[in-house]
Amino acid sequence: MTGYYNDKLAAERLRQCYGLAPERTRKYLQAELDFTLSQIKPGDIVLDLGCGYGRTLPTLAAKAGSVIGIDNAEASIAMARQAAKDIPNIVVKEMDAARLLFATNLFDVVICNQNGISAFHCDQKNLLQEALRVTKPGGLALFSTYAKKFWEYRLEWFKLQAAAGLLGEIDWEKTKDGIIICHDGFTASTVSPEQFLQ
Repeated sequence: MTGYYNDKLAAERLRQCYGLAPERTRKYLQAELDFTLSQIKPGDIVLDLGCGYGRTLPTLAAKAGSVIGIDNAEASIAMARQAAKDIPNIVVKEMDAARLLFATNLFDVVICNQNGISAFHCDQKNLLQEALRVTKPGGLALFSTYAKKFWEYRLEWFKLQAAAGLLGEIDWEKTKDGIIICHDGFTASTVSPEQFLQ
């Protein structure tokens, strides 16, 4: 989770990206969150990998027993802690999702939503292994990425972010097939169902 999201797209800038989301993208984000909530039982201990500025932490905490959100962008962590300051069952920690400092078999549900598997820019197999390591037997590790059919909506959202100066200008020669590349170093990919199974 180092790099671009830590240096250029943390906290308020990241919040602005979500604020720019078009209607179809907002529906996608809500559907993702609704599905995640449907997998959480009251009393569950939940780990949110890459919690960012805390966008979904209060909603998760309303369903779970406790939620630990981790991120490694200092500004995002500060903003997430502020958002959760009056919610006693949320803890926000600075941590690398690929090197979790938690005991084995600790969490009922581990979440890596909003294409974190791509955004973290780490070894994806190691990220999955770490998430599974800290998940209790019988628990769930939930990872999401973008479907191919969502490409045009995703691209529309990134165009808006670039136009607002939150990302660099999109490199149209290299942006295709689920991969977005900007001239300032920003990159985002997707993970196919087949890649998840490897």
